[in-house]
Amino acid sequence: MQKGCPFGSHRVITPEGVLPQAAEIIDNTMDIYDNEILVSVETLNIDSASFTQIQEQAGGSEKEIKKIMLDLVQKRGKHHNPVTGSGGMFIGAIEKIGPALEDRELQPGDRIASLVSLSLTPLRIDKIKAIRKETDQVDIEGKAILFASGIYAKLPEDLPQNLALAVLDVAGAPAQTAKLVRPGDRVLIIGAGGKSGLLCLHEAKKRAGISGKVIGLDYTAESMDRIAEAGLADAAIQADARNALEVRDKVLEVNDCQPVDLTINCVNINGTEMGSILPTRQGGTIYFFSMATSFTRAALGAEGVGLDVNMIIGNGYTRDHAVIALHTLRENPKLKEMFTRIFA
Repeated sequence: MQKGCPFGSHRVITPEGVLPQAAEIIDNTMDIYDNEILVSVETLNIDSASFTQIQEQAGGSEKEIKKIMLDLVQKRGKHHNPVTGSGGMFIGAIEKIGPALEDRELQPGDRIASLVSLSLTPLRIDKIKAIRKETDQVDIEGKAILFASGIYAKLPEDLPQNLALAVLDVAGAPAQTAKLVRPGDRVLIIGAGGKSGLLCLHEAKKRAGISGKVIGLDYTAESMDRIAEAGLADAAIQADARNALEVRDKVLEVNDCQPVDLTINCVNINGTEMGSILPTRQGGTIYFFSMATSFTRAALGAEGVGLDVNMIIGNGYTRDHAVIALHTLRENPKLKEMFTRIFA
């Protein structure tokens, strides 16, 4: 059995010298190296920005969505959307473990969720069985490879698998929120009615405390209903996050004419960078969890309006993020009921 690089560089076909995420094409043959894990994949949770773009490209046709996904994986060896640059994650059952990894607490048959992006994961799709547009989830028959450096979580026994998949897909957002929010902070969450936004509302409300303020912003009536049902926002704003001046004015209106200390961007569309920057105070922080973010637009936009803000790239991983995200549902029965209704 061949020895592999812990970061998966042995799978890169082109261009040479890069790691799998940056590669154009990777090797998705399913003969494992000594430090790889072979997984029989059941469901893909496509990154929200990526799935939105694929749906638009397909004109909403399930037949076209399937064709785009199959072509993408066949050409690149991974589900790495060239438009958004993002992937997603999967759930499945361990099929084989390379001998270099046999000391891990894993056994063939264990069911896991990958916590690394599909944009770097060798993937083979044999068949697309079902597409659930409302949850960005796609049931497949196929296989995937996890590298030695790849992180994963065993699926919890107390939650339905599709529910766990939905939460683990955005686990970085509530975990980063838990790290960033301080008592008394005024926090704006853009995209607060979505999957990651609702989890962030819980953590922000919990951490900001009674002296803080949490503002939820979203665009559609359906999203606003979810924010209201969750009961976690001190104020809710319906606005288009691409309209930065409208966002700023409405935030000031509900926040005593003051900008916020922290903005968390969870949307899945382009063009919301300035809508995140303008309502944030000098010296404040913006966490761009959204993979639709242009960091060029964000950096130059902040400079252009003279705002010295700390901007954090939406790293999907932070220590114990899976534990924190799943605990959010266990801690909040109302959120758990909402997520079960939508995703389970």
